[in-house]
Amino acid sequence: MKRKVLFLMAATLMMTAAAYSQVSFGLRAGVNFQNLNGEDEAGDKLKNDLAIGFHIGANAEIPIAQDFYIQPGLLFSTKGATNVYEVDDLKASISYIELPIHFLYKPQLGSGKLIVGFGPYVGYGIGGKFKLDDEEEDIKFKNDVKESDEEAIYLRPLDAGADIFFGYEFAFKVSVQLNAQLGLLNLVPKYEGEKSDEIVKNTGFGFSVGYRF
Repeated sequence: MKRKVLFLMAATLMMTAAAYSQVSFGLRAGVNFQNLNGEDEAGDKLKNDLAIGFHIGANAEIPIAQDFYIQPGLLFSTKGATNVYEVDDLKASISYIELPIHFLYKPQLGSGKLIVGFGPYVGYGIGGKFKLDDEEEDIKFKNDVKESDEEAIYLRPLDAGADIFFGYEFAFKVSVQLNAQLGLLNLVPKYEGEKSDEIVKNTGFGFSVGYRF
């Protein structure tokens, strides 16, 4: 009995080591085309325009079955919008640290691999600005704004949503990818504990290039 237990433990350790030996790491960077969508306090849809940002970071690919992987990552990403609230040249730029956890399907296709993925992400705002001509105002992050707080532009720091993407990984480990992202959390904070009627969410798409080691 002891020998069977020891054999099972050894087999489990060997399989775990083999799985982890197949974990790969990569870098990814690209351009974001982002917007802030939602509704104003009157219930009318926001008519902001796309802003150009970027993302850069690293990820790991953990095999879970043949051609299937879990891909956790860590990214720095800039988002926002232009012509905010239909004010010409008013630009919002927001910086986030993001933690995506994607599920990948990567079958062999030609000499490389097809990439199809989706999954959730969580982001945390670390900085941002509203800019009009030469004037700038910093964005501050808070979940509940008090009357005693300084007068400023406030957003909630936490963002979360879903990613979907597809691309191709060449035999020489370079990949190209098209991404789409839908934010699901309202970025507008409460005021004195009262929920705002305004809704603002991050949405966008992008293009990126990656390399696996």
